[in-house]
Formats: sequence, C-alpha cells, structure tokens
Amino acid sequence: MSRTVQITVDARDPRGLSLFWREVLGYRIPAPPGVELADGADPLAAWDEFLAGIGVPEEQRNSNSAVEDPDGPGPRIFFQRVPEDKVVKNRLHLDVRVAPELTGDERMAALETECDRLLALGATRLRRFEPDPPMGFGFIVMADPEGNEFCLD
Repeated sequence: MSRTVQITVDARDPRGLSLFWREVLGYRIPAPPGVELADGADPLAAWDEFLAGIGVPEEQRNSNSAVEDPDGPGPRIFFQRVPEDKVVKNRLHLDVRVAPELTGDERMAALETECDRLLALGATRLRRFEPDPPMGFGFIVMADPEGNEFCLD
C-alpha cells in the first residue's frame, strides 16, 4: 500500500511562505475545516475568522499554514513556525520542474524567465549551472524569502 507525503518546512513566517510557494507552484491555500470559500475569497482571512472562532489568540494565528495542489496529485506543503532562523544548507530541497522537456539554450531561457518571476516574488538567485551533456541539463539554484534552497529544473 503506497502512502502520500506532506512536506513540512520550518519557518519564521508560515503565512508569508505559504503565499510565496502558492505563487511558485500554482497551488492554493486550503479553506479551514467545514468552510466553503467563495470564488476570490481570501483564504487567510477565512483562517483568521475560523481560528478566532475556536479561541486561538491572535499572536498564535501564524503558527502554521499550508498550500495544496488544486489538481490533487502534488504533495501538500506545510509551514510550521519555529523560533530559530535557518542556519545551514538544506539537506532536502524542492526541484521546481519548469522545463523538463527542454534542452540547451531553450531550456536555460525558460529557467531564466521563471527565475525573473520568482525574484519579483521575493526569491533570491544563488547560482546557475550550465548544461553539461550527457547527464547535466542545466538548472538554477534559488532560495525562498527565508533562505530555503530550491532549484529551477
């Protein structure tokens, strides 16, 4: 029997990272339990209302957040608040599959276009690796707003 996975990320600002990764992946922030969100409704406002309704103090409402694949097959990503900052390189990272079917200059141009979009969202570009056939297709290493590394692949 197979299992699904949830990827959990330690964060200083879970909501902020969920908004960033929602845009990177085209995911959505899920509604609170038992709440139907109208089209265009702010899911974080719905969460604030839900949490206030069950007595969660305002200062604890950014303790966690999540994003989910609206189509279902992608893993859920859960962000949990921790007191410490990130201090070392990730041992696990996400590869955002931007151009898996492309090669050479066309691939790198697609990665650069996506890199520019993510920089505008608050990402940081760390380095670019050029294609190195036959095994290396080229990729760009980036970091999210809290310094968690990921690759554009």
